[in-house]
Amino acid sequence: MPTEEQVKQAKPKKSLSMFSRRVNEKDIVVFTRQFSTMIDAGLPLVQALDILSQQSENPALKNIVSQMKIDVESGSTFTDSLKQHPKTFDELYANMVAAGEVGGILDTVLQRLADYIEKAMKLKKRVKSAMTYPAIVIGIAVVCIAVIMIFVVPIFSKLFKDLGGTLPAPTRVVIGISDFVTGWGGLILIAGVFAFIFILKQIRMTTKGRYIIDSIMLKAPIIGVLMRKVAVAKFTRTLGTLLSSGVPILEGLENTARTAGNKVIEKTIFDVKSAVTEGQQLAQPIAESKVFPPMVTSMIAIGESTGALDTMLSKIADFYDDEVDNAVANLTAMLEPMMIVFLGGSVGFTVVAMYLPIFKMMTLIN
Repeated sequence: MPTEEQVKQAKPKKSLSMFSRRVNEKDIVVFTRQFSTMIDAGLPLVQALDILSQQSENPALKNIVSQMKIDVESGSTFTDSLKQHPKTFDELYANMVAAGEVGGILDTVLQRLADYIEKAMKLKKRVKSAMTYPAIVIGIAVVCIAVIMIFVVPIFSKLFKDLGGTLPAPTRVVIGISDFVTGWGGLILIAGVFAFIFILKQIRMTTKGRYIIDSIMLKAPIIGVLMRKVAVAKFTRTLGTLLSSGVPILEGLENTARTAGNKVIEKTIFDVKSAVTEGQQLAQPIAESKVFPPMVTSMIAIGESTGALDTMLSKIADFYDDEVDNAVANLTAMLEPMMIVFLGGSVGFTVVAMYLPIFKMMTLIN
């Protein structure tokens, strides 16, 4: 065993570069898969960590794996070395590895972890894609309208004032909006947007505030359906992966709740855990919560009665992954015409309103 002095000398130096890469989920997946393959091939733990630290392309992960190798050489378990880096390897990851070490199936658990992280990444990507499209279209619409109101409309407004006469109602409306935006109103509007974002962030920093916002999101007419399906997919995938890896159900529920990403779902899972602690079956408190669909409750009840709960949870997760895909496709298909109508209608109304007085002048001249 190396001495304390040797450990200090071998300790990797932390990168102080402001351009150093963060350890993302893709890096974790690659590390986990490679590590699983090496353990399955019979390589000793320290040797596998040494190889992974040398071939890692991410400097931050390289330092972390090197430190983990030193910890294991010093007598720590692999799980303990993971827990020294909670920002990179979360509690769920560490607990699954612990179950794998105890059960002697570390390579299998690591493979399941890699599959779980990959599927979680795909789920997150689907949700982001559903939010990105409308955000881009709305952003383009706002920029186009702002450019017209700030630069184009004032030119027409000056022209119409010089000509005199009464302007049509749509033209007066557009000129009024332009005067508001180019004056103090624009600054007030921008300040209001930033103030709203700041207040929203402050509210989300509190547990009660985040619970209220998450509850509103789940009940929202369009996005709420998608968020609920995402929550079901994540809950069943996480709990199923933990149970199949040998993690006890109470510990699995604890980890699932902490990684739920939604305070309403988190509270529900903690309530389910309390009920299971008192001796109830898992399906009963889930049904009473009325957060998850009846189909999920029925399938969980079947899984418990047949002794294949982890398999049933994985099947539910696969089903709801497909449901999320369909929900994203339907949401995009529904929002696309609405966004086009909004963008075209806004710009079109502004252009027509500016040309109405010109058409009126042409009629008078004829």
